[in-house]
Amino acid sequence: MRPFRTLLTAVLAAGLLTTPALAQRKREQDRAFEGARRGRVLPLPELRERVMPMVGRDATPLSPEISGRTYRMKFMRGGRVIWVDVDADTGRVIRRSE
Repeated sequence: MRPFRTLLTAVLAAGLLTTPALAQRKREQDRAFEGARRGRVLPLPELRERVMPMVGRDATPLSPEISGRTYRMKFMRGGRVIWVDVDADTGRVIRRSE
């Protein structure tokens, strides 16, 4: 019975540690959505269209992340991952790495 209790405690503690990170990400997504709705930041599909010529039309867009006012976009092309950071307000590419 004791090992089960220890395992249960560890699982519950791990769940409590991840909850703030998930809540933070949700708030960032909500801010991005609200900013796009009000016209303060460019919508993700528009930003993606601006970046696609740079990474190649054959690139596959993967999940974007937002941190503050910057989108980090992830693309796959030819088995390689391409990361592109884009200013959400202007659409300007800040950084690109392969």
